[in-house]
Amino acid sequence: MAMLEVKDINVYYGLIHALRDVSFEVNEGEVVALIGANGAGKTTTLHTITGLLPSKGGTVTFEGRDITRKPGHAIVRLGMSHVPEGRRVFAGLTVAENLRMGAYTRPAGEIPESLKMVYKRFPRLEERKNQAAGTLSGGEQQMLAMGRALMSKPKLLMLDEPSMGLAPILVEQIFDIIRELHAAGTTILLVEQNAQAALSVADRAYVLETGKISLTGTGAELMASDAVRKAYLGG
Repeated sequence: MAMLEVKDINVYYGLIHALRDVSFEVNEGEVVALIGANGAGKTTTLHTITGLLPSKGGTVTFEGRDITRKPGHAIVRLGMSHVPEGRRVFAGLTVAENLRMGAYTRPAGEIPESLKMVYKRFPRLEERKNQAAGTLSGGEQQMLAMGRALMSKPKLLMLDEPSMGLAPILVEQIFDIIRELHAAGTTILLVEQNAQAALSVADRAYVLETGKISLTGTGAELMASDAVRKAYLGG
């Protein structure tokens, strides 16, 4: 049974049909990438999974439980964590305070150990722990957003455009971290416009075009696809 199963979801913005019968699944331990051009519906898909947008028909199932109409805070408690597009850190709070905000569903006694885990994975955050999050660089804010999500000890980590606005060297660092999380057993749903980077870490991937899934395959298969190379890899 898939950890996450999305089946025939349809989402509208007014009269605009943004997602059309979108279906895919994520199995435990996988990195699954959802790639596509800007405006294809990738972020809308994540917002629907996490309860921020309603689906007109279709279902979202997590570990066999229908969560289609559950509110976002209840979904976090089930073991899903969402790193939003644009990072969305709490700019006026310190790094440490931001991280603690990510652990609001956890018993207080478990938080110190989780902080140690995050600081070990992101040493820069420990160096900046008393610094206001709004003064961090873009790459540091992305690390903070990921660390904050990990504080909830998610079974499924969803990343929305983690490379957005970052210099190439920082993009490499972020994707190295994704590889490390995968190797440690974290299940990841990765939404990314940088198809090259996404497919390089993905076990499987789906291509979303104008609100519909158009292609699916392993990361390597889609990397070798003429259609994908022409549309997304500049080949």
